[in-house]
Amino acid sequence: MLNPEISLEKALQNQIYDALQGDVVKFVLKNAEYTSDSDNYWRSKMEGHCMKADEKLLGSFYQLCQEVKTKLGFEEPVDFYVTGDSSINAFSIAAEGDQPHIVNVNSELFNLMSEDELRFVVGHELGHLINQDTALKRLIWFVYPPQTTLPPVTLQYKIHLHDNLAELVADRYGYLACENLGACVTAFFKMASGLDLERMQVGISDLLVDNSKHLDYFLHGGGMSHYDHPVNPIRVEAINLFANAENQIELDRGMDELIQILLKVGNGPLDGPMSVFLATSGIIAANIDGNVTKEEYEHILRSLSNSNIFPRAFLDDILKKDVDALFQESVNQILEYNPSLKPALLDYIVGVVLADKDIAEKEVNFIYHIGKLLGLSVKEISVIFAEQVQRNYVPSLDSIS
Repeated sequence: MLNPEISLEKALQNQIYDALQGDVVKFVLKNAEYTSDSDNYWRSKMEGHCMKADEKLLGSFYQLCQEVKTKLGFEEPVDFYVTGDSSINAFSIAAEGDQPHIVNVNSELFNLMSEDELRFVVGHELGHLINQDTALKRLIWFVYPPQTTLPPVTLQYKIHLHDNLAELVADRYGYLACENLGACVTAFFKMASGLDLERMQVGISDLLVDNSKHLDYFLHGGGMSHYDHPVNPIRVEAINLFANAENQIELDRGMDELIQILLKVGNGPLDGPMSVFLATSGIIAANIDGNVTKEEYEHILRSLSNSNIFPRAFLDDILKKDVDALFQESVNQILEYNPSLKPALLDYIVGVVLADKDIAEKEVNFIYHIGKLLGLSVKEISVIFAEQVQRNYVPSLDSIS
């Protein structure tokens, strides 16, 4: 059987957890006897406003849920609820304490979904519990409380990518729950359209053909997936690959192409050349005095993080190539498209030079040299340099101690 995990999702999960000092936070909160009251809030909401499935009440749905739970090999206790809600949705909440986890299915799904489609939905939600997605979310929300504090941009990108990949992992568990590709695909389209596809006389083959057209836009037409869940064309093709791949290598190869869509941060004409410029000019500027400092390196990474989910990997890849040639090529591409960006390009280079709080004569000469190559006058270069110093320069403590 193919592995339902996605290696990049697991790597991101571990990276985010480690970056936020997950083990330390967990230890400190335990000893502080901290509780988020999440269990009590959700338990009260579900017990007070929803219908809990058991052997006697909603018995057939309860039996379906237990069969899915057993099929997925998930042994932790779970309470299943139905909420009277016309929105086409379901969700899961992982328990913090010793209470059972929660899986909720909105009532509208019972009007639209077949039994296998419901198995897919329940399997998907159990997949989130198996993958421990809620635990990571709670860590993120503790360190960066929603509506009050935002993570750094590059961490925001990684969290978003992880969330999207986690949905694809949960979809795989949904497929394993029903082992019916057609039911998975029709479930996606029913959730997207709210339509009864049988009544509309829409078949699975028609849906897959239509999905291929939409997927082509995201693969080759500049489409982007900037939502909490991957766009449906990606989800449908991903589950199709998982259901039909003959081995893990074939599955991973097909998934790599889909994941490239999720890696897109922007699709403007200058996004690529500008990233190359930030990397190459930054490295060249930092190397002028013969020593790339930690501060200069981090300044380059911070700049790249606005347009790259993995800025370090991007920079490492650039360093393996002809940096000078790539620098010149990127400058030509940027200025051909927008000549007015000359001051902004030099401003960035000055920022790299100032990053280590030590401005060497070689670096000053380099700034004027690059400025002239960009077609700027000595006065224009000097104004840009002076404004950067005034805005951002802070002497090191060592120089004033």
